[in-house]
Amino acid sequence: MRLLSLTAIIVFLIDQISKWIVIYRLNLPSREAIEVFPPYLVFRMAWNRGINFGLFSGEAEFTRWALIILSLVISAWVVWWVRAENAAPRGMVSAGLLLGGALGNVADRITLGAVADFLNMSCCGYSNPFSFNIADIAVFAGAFGLILFTGKENTA
Repeated sequence: MRLLSLTAIIVFLIDQISKWIVIYRLNLPSREAIEVFPPYLVFRMAWNRGINFGLFSGEAEFTRWALIILSLVISAWVVWWVRAENAAPRGMVSAGLLLGGALGNVADRITLGAVADFLNMSCCGYSNPFSFNIADIAVFAGAFGLILFTGKENTA
């Protein structure tokens, strides 16, 4: 559990610090975009009120709080699951990635009213219209890691 907690704390802090920098130090909401290494990396401000790619992005407060509660319930279930399974270290790190990312986006919804997305990457003639953040990367990596590194054959 220590590995899960440490991973979650590190991911949460990196996510929140990166968002603080782009929102308050770089003033990305006013600037809208900063070309860091175009087209491969552009900071492009987007406020996500829904889930991935803005799905279910109603303006209603109900949607916001429903997504907060859903994220917390899923996070608690993942922690319970890997603990009950006695997951190997890779499974605990994966759960920590997912937990830290989920809590980073929950913190945004509570404090900012929406998830702050700012990373935009394009390549090879494809112009990506979507932005994401460190928490999104961690949630994806954590979920993928849980698929790979948990289960009976992967327990300690």
